[in-house]
Amino acid sequence: MPGESDPDEEAESGTSAESEKQLPSPDVLEIEPVYEALGHPRRRYLCYTLLEDTEWSMSELAAKIAAWENDIPEHEVSADQREAVYVSLYHAHVPKLVDEGVITFDEATETIRAAEHAKQVLAALEGMGASLDAAQETHARGEMDERED
Repeated sequence: MPGESDPDEEAESGTSAESEKQLPSPDVLEIEPVYEALGHPRRRYLCYTLLEDTEWSMSELAAKIAAWENDIPEHEVSADQREAVYVSLYHAHVPKLVDEGVITFDEATETIRAAEHAKQVLAALEGMGASLDAAQETHARGEMDERED
């Protein structure tokens, strides 16, 4: 009948009000990419640092992560240790977090900043915190050089 919509056509074309309500907002990051972003210790560490400060240089992050991984103060990190972490961040971990909209990376200044999906990932990270690696979070959010041995 003219003026009536066919439910089968709506279902096929995806125009029904129900199907439109079920689509996630483009502003919301799906849960799988959140866990993928947090799946590697270096990416988690980087995200933990964003809880402390929303802007980091790649050199600062590389030194901080190398200190944590080698259980030494940052001032004792060797150039080789820092470079190994830097290369890993630059080629693997930073691009993954950029692709997911968790961070932005400015090539000219080599600066990392929180991006549009950072709040969602950081909220998930805080929720999972102690179950992943409490020592990692403590180190990332503080200064290892201040710890007492």
